[in-house]
Amino acid sequence: MDKLIIEGGLPLRGRVRVSGSKNAALPILFASILLDSPVTYTNVPNLRDIHTTLKLLNILGLEAGFESGAAEVKPAGQLNPEAPYDLVKTMRASVLCLGPLLARLGEARVALPGGCAIGARPVNLHLTALEKMGARFDLDSGYIEGKTSGLHGAKIVFDQVTVGGTENLLMAAALAKGETILENAAREPEVVDLANFLIACGAKITGHGTPVIRIEGVESLSGCRYPIMSDRIEAGTYLVAAAMTGGELTLENCPCEAMDAVFSKLREMGVVIDEAPDGLVVRRGGELKCMDVTTIPYPGFPTDMQAQIMALMCVSSGAGTIRETIFENRFMHVQELMRMGADIKVSSQSAFVRGVTRLTGAPVMASDLRASASLVVAGLTAHGVTEVQRIYHLDRGYEAMEVKLQALGARIKRAKE
Repeated sequence: MDKLIIEGGLPLRGRVRVSGSKNAALPILFASILLDSPVTYTNVPNLRDIHTTLKLLNILGLEAGFESGAAEVKPAGQLNPEAPYDLVKTMRASVLCLGPLLARLGEARVALPGGCAIGARPVNLHLTALEKMGARFDLDSGYIEGKTSGLHGAKIVFDQVTVGGTENLLMAAALAKGETILENAAREPEVVDLANFLIACGAKITGHGTPVIRIEGVESLSGCRYPIMSDRIEAGTYLVAAAMTGGELTLENCPCEAMDAVFSKLREMGVVIDEAPDGLVVRRGGELKCMDVTTIPYPGFPTDMQAQIMALMCVSSGAGTIRETIFENRFMHVQELMRMGADIKVSSQSAFVRGVTRLTGAPVMASDLRASASLVVAGLTAHGVTEVQRIYHLDRGYEAMEVKLQALGARIKRAKE
């Protein structure tokens, strides 16, 4: 296993290109199952989860490969309905092959998914909705087994906003007979990117980006060439890193239109963010100050930025409360930040943060993907050396993070534990 060794205290300066979005790329790659001709994706991030997904597509019978930021997927001669546990256990998003397999093949056998241990994230919302479209499910030895004689349109009202559920149903409904209406649908930019991709392949979808999405099923979908949107969470992480270290960065390929809530909160805390013709410029405007933050579904403040903004608050003046409403187990980074000198108290789903003068380097352990990022940005500003262990989480969602940071002046290196 690898770890990152960081000597903190240097301001980040320079230009950094934001990679393609992992959270957009994964469902779009799974949508390849629906297509009857080859597809090429560009702006694909070179990440562990991407390569796991391509391996899974190959196991399902498709021809999938990756080279230089592009992925090409060719349709299967014969689809295999089973997504095995050995691959699925490492990645939560693998459940997104369920809807496409049912729509294209009429059956699916998908291992219950793994991924970050940040909460239950049950798949029952996916299954209940697919049952309304004509699917039947059994649970056998840790596998979801689904069958259908043909999916049909239905009106589906999600009990709670679910990004994965909305994505699974979008893909399933694209080839179902008749119209499907999704109410209380997720509005995240990554959901919109999936819908736009399906439309580019011939799907009939309206309302994406709103709480009500309508899908009129079509007979077939054809491949195209499609650019994956840029990663708003990676961009937000570099914004925080620039502010914490007192540097100045220009972000290229930044999805500014998807980041209003993050921009608003960071500006409120004292971060200067300016859109320029050659990229997004970010720097600390003066003394940073703590604010209250509540994570809510898009267009609210994203849960995937909660850990990073907590790290920023740790070195800001005053105090603030972070309230996590999406996942019930997403404060596992708190104890690690406290090892570095942070002043944080957790009560139920809220964390009370009081800023300190400085953080101190320490050995810390990453518990999940975004916790990893918060520990890295904390290490960049801490006095002394920080060792971030178990960075395989980080490699799932940040493309060559230490390489990008080195180019910006950080003293950071990868080493074996």
